[in-house]
Amino acid sequence: MIKIHTALFAILMLISAIKMDNIQEQEGTLSQKLEQAPVKHQLSYIDQDEKHTVIPAFSEEKHQPKVKMLSTSTEEKASKPKPKKKETAKPASSRNQSHYSNEEMDLLSRLVHAEAKGESYAGKKAVASVVLNRVEHRSFPDSVRGVIYQRNAFQPVSNGSINDKADQDSVKAVKQVVKEDDRTTKAIYFYNPKTATDNWIRSRKIVERIGRHVFAV
Repeated sequence: MIKIHTALFAILMLISAIKMDNIQEQEGTLSQKLEQAPVKHQLSYIDQDEKHTVIPAFSEEKHQPKVKMLSTSTEEKASKPKPKKKETAKPASSRNQSHYSNEEMDLLSRLVHAEAKGESYAGKKAVASVVLNRVEHRSFPDSVRGVIYQRNAFQPVSNGSINDKADQDSVKAVKQVVKEDDRTTKAIYFYNPKTATDNWIRSRKIVERIGRHVFAV
């Protein structure tokens, strides 16, 4: 019986010694981990009395954004506005009679004859001038045929009178306007106020009146 008690006591003492060794070993491991902890955890600490966090000054410098300094010439370039692109208008035609085909001259003469029948010689020149002004204007076709046959541009094209042979005065007026560049008007529109029904054409700025026609831009 005494031997059993002695054996149990020895076992208990052995267990206690093992537990003590484990505790000491764990404490040693914990202290090693604390010593090897990253430096960033030691850079800030908490003041228990004032209850605020103190952060080293070099961390503030690290997060400051870098400001790129501009030279004087760079600032001047940045302050100068970019020039607006100029609109390019259709260049004015410098063509004379030698640059117009016989077909173009004949077509223009027939239009003048149909549009200015019964008008004065100046009135015929004015109608021819309108056609050539349109050829040179960026809003219209750039050929005599293109201008005359533009949709709804001239009534003689619609009613067929454009096909009638031109009278001598109309032919002469066209030659003078083309050859001598003798434009009677700068207008790009003309109409007869007694027969015109389009309110839009009546809204255009009038530049002159010749015979029964009003010339406008």
